[in-house]
Amino acid sequence: MNKSVKVSHGEGGWGGPLVLSPNGEKKYVLSVTTGGIHPVAKKIGEMTDAEVIDQFTNPVDTSVAFCVVIDCAGVARCGTYPKLGIPTINVKRGGPSGPLAQYIKEDIFVSGVKVNNIESTSEDSTAENSDKNIPENQEKAAPEKSITKEARKKFENSELGKKKQNPVMEAVNKIGVGVGNAINVIYSAARETVDNLIKNIIPFMLFVSLLIGIINYTGFAKIIANVLTPLAGNLWGLLLLALICSIPFLSPLIVPGAILAQVMSVLVGNEIAKGAIPPSFALPALYAVNAQVGADFVPVGLTLMEADSKTIEAGVPAFLFSKLLTGPLAVLIGYLFSFGL
Repeated sequence: MNKSVKVSHGEGGWGGPLVLSPNGEKKYVLSVTTGGIHPVAKKIGEMTDAEVIDQFTNPVDTSVAFCVVIDCAGVARCGTYPKLGIPTINVKRGGPSGPLAQYIKEDIFVSGVKVNNIESTSEDSTAENSDKNIPENQEKAAPEKSITKEARKKFENSELGKKKQNPVMEAVNKIGVGVGNAINVIYSAARETVDNLIKNIIPFMLFVSLLIGIINYTGFAKIIANVLTPLAGNLWGLLLLALICSIPFLSPLIVPGAILAQVMSVLVGNEIAKGAIPPSFALPALYAVNAQVGADFVPVGLTLMEADSKTIEAGVPAFLFSKLLTGPLAVLIGYLFSFGL
């Protein structure tokens, strides 16, 4: 008999509760969190007698997971696993956000979870709630009928519709339908862009602006500037900075949310404006503080590309170690293209 747990959202969290248990081939808890297996994932594994997998160091195919634990601040990872139909537990707070927000539903996603938000539940409860963790886009439902298509089909089957149409009117009709479809695509894209801008980009910009304001107000910016100026003021310092940011065990820890890169970029820009750093170092400095980009997202990206477990197992370390080469190389290329600035 499989043991099950009930996972509820914590303070400031959203979604759930989720009733989870191993079932058949779905017998693993995936921990997609920086810093090793998260205590929440470990607790779920202990209470369900399931094996917990660190998806960064020992990845497996997502099809064998009955739940996944993430530590996403609200970007792609939040929606990646709900899109795949895997119940997702975010240890950080927040509701639906990111480019895949439409897949984040209360019946498959819960956030703000701590160890004390996990409790045992009965097998009967699992049976009663087994369908609750299925995302809406995977529920069995009758296909929606299109009134327009039915009317068009009915007309085409009628005597009037079978008559030969005027070629000019037929061409005008096709052009009208084509233009209508194009306008609909453009309108939908514009609406999604504005929605994403309001829900994700602007709040992130405000957060970074607040963080930089606090750093400047407390005087911590001067301390960072004193460290950055010797590094960002010459090529060898920038190469060293890029090398540090791309260290395989360090880059996944400093990249989430791009907070470090945002703050460092602004502080380097301030020093350039003051004249402490030559303007020609702006481009290589940008590459230096962003050498860690993608280090935490690579296993999720490979999952989205439906890579198998062996590909993920080999791809993650290969990507991380390749940053040791491409990071300083990007700085060098940026330096060569910055002549004359």
